[in-house]
Amino acid sequence: MARPRGIEDAVILQATARVMGRVGPTGLTLAAVAREVGLVPGTLVQRFGSKRGLLLALADRSAKEAGEAAGRVRDAGTTALDALAALTSQTLAGMDTPESFAHHLAFLCTDLTDPQLYERALAVHRAQRRAIEALLAEAADAGELRAGTDVAALAGTVQAITAGAGLSWAVERRGGLAQRLRRELDAVLLPHLPPRRHPRETEES
Repeated sequence: MARPRGIEDAVILQATARVMGRVGPTGLTLAAVAREVGLVPGTLVQRFGSKRGLLLALADRSAKEAGEAAGRVRDAGTTALDALAALTSQTLAGMDTPESFAHHLAFLCTDLTDPQLYERALAVHRAQRRAIEALLAEAADAGELRAGTDVAALAGTVQAITAGAGLSWAVERRGGLAQRLRRELDAVLLPHLPPRRHPRETEES
């Protein structure tokens, strides 16, 4: 009979992401992750085979979660644009200090040079783009955006400013990342919002 697994893989992968943010690529070891979850490194070797196997598993989980992200934020019952703000914030979750942002960015640079990790990074990127575009399309249908808004082009801009806001914030180190990101998102969306009607116009219509 197989022995019980004890700590679930999802918990280990969440711990891996936390350790990533603290120590970066050079400090991330199976031993460091094992300490984070209260296991011995040998258990992680049995589960994932190696540090690389652990990183591939984390990348696969990230791609899956990116595909489910739009549905999760919509469950909150907010407007589509409020859900978009929540989604972009989730994209940079766990990067609440310039140091943790830099460490995650260092891992992304590794992803771009490793064929297997790049494949997964691209899957995450595309899933995030689809989620953003879906929320923008919903916002357009609901009248939250101007009629005729090119939601595909706007989705690309939103995705770009999400990454750019994080990098600018990490360099400038003013305020919090969530506030910076929301400010940049609002600035990008502003030209696409419908004109606000005067209260008297609403009463007379």
